[in-house]
Amino acid sequence: MTATGEPGRILLIKPSSLGDIVHAMPVVAAFKQRWPSAHLTWLVKRQWAEIVQRIDGVDAVWPVDPTLASWLGQALALRAQRFDLVVDLQGLLRSALVARMTGCARRVGFANGREGSPWLYSQRVAVPTPEMHAVDRYLLIATALDAAVDTGAQFRFRRLPQDVTALRELFRRKGIDLDAPWVAMNVSARWPTKRWPAASFAAVATQLAARGIGPLVVIGGPDEREASAHVRRLTACPVVDLTGETPIGLLPALLSKACTLITNDSGPMHVAAAVGRPVVSIFGPTSAVRTGPYGAGHTALTHAIPCRPCFSRICRHAVPMECLESISPEQVVAAVVAQQSCRMASR
Repeated sequence: MTATGEPGRILLIKPSSLGDIVHAMPVVAAFKQRWPSAHLTWLVKRQWAEIVQRIDGVDAVWPVDPTLASWLGQALALRAQRFDLVVDLQGLLRSALVARMTGCARRVGFANGREGSPWLYSQRVAVPTPEMHAVDRYLLIATALDAAVDTGAQFRFRRLPQDVTALRELFRRKGIDLDAPWVAMNVSARWPTKRWPAASFAAVATQLAARGIGPLVVIGGPDEREASAHVRRLTACPVVDLTGETPIGLLPALLSKACTLITNDSGPMHVAAAVGRPVVSIFGPTSAVRTGPYGAGHTALTHAIPCRPCFSRICRHAVPMECLESISPEQVVAAVVAQQSCRMASR
C-alpha cells in the first residue's frame, strides 16, 4: 500500500476464456486511470497469456496451467508478491481460493459468484440484474472501488510493430495485401450449439464475392482447421484460409486490419469489437444482451423461439438448432452490405 493509502500492487484473476478476458479489459483501464502508478498482475490460463501480454496497463502476466496442482502452486507463489488488492472476476471456488491464499486482506468479487466463492471475499459487489452486458457487469467492480471511468469502457491493446510485420509477411505469402480491404470470417465456436452451418457461411462468402466485397479471409485456431476447410470446399469463390496460422497474440493486430468480421458467438468476435472493427454475429442459444459484440456499429442476428436463450451446449428443441439455423445467409449478407455502406457514407 502506498503512503496515500492507494493500492501499490493489484492482482486481477480472470483465467479464461478469450471473450471474458476481452470483457475485463476496461477494468484494467479504469484501475490504471484511478491508480496510474499501481503495478497490475493478471492471472490467466497459459493458453491465453499472449493476448493478455498485449493489454495496455497489464504490468505482469502470471500464467497458470489447468491442473489443480498448478493453481495451488501459483497461489503460494503469488503470496510472496504481497498484493494490496485482489480482484476475482472469475467468481468460482478455485479462483476465490487463490485470492484467499495470496494473503491479501482486501479481496473483491461478485456477491453472486458460484461454488461458494463469495464467502472468501472481504468485499462483495452486487449485480442488480443478469440482463446486463458482461463488460458493464465487470465495471461494477471498478465502480465499487471508486475507479469508475466517466468516458465509458476503454479497450486498449498494445500495438506491437512485430505483430504487423508478421501479418504483412503472412498475407504476402497468401497473395493478398494486409492493408487493402478484406473481410474476416470465423466459422467455428467452442459450443456445437453456437456453430452456424458451414453451408450458410459458404453461401455468404459466395454472395459477397458476387457483390465485389472481399476478399474473404477465414480465421481460427489450429483445432478449427477442419471446420474452415469444410466451408472452403463449399464456397464457389476463392477464399484465403489463415486457420491455425495466426497465434492468439496476433488477433488484435489481425482484426484491426479487417473491414468487418462475420462470426459465430466466439472469442474473436469480442477482439474485433475491442479494436473497433464492425461485427456481424450469429447468435443461437446465447444472449447478445449479455455477451454480444460491445459498442456501436455491430449487428447481432438472432431468431426468436420460446426456448432461447437457453445457454445450453446441447439442443433439446423439437426442431434441432432452429434458433441458429433459421438465420439465413441473405440476412448476414444484408448486414455486411449495410455496414459497408455506413462506413463509406461516413468517410
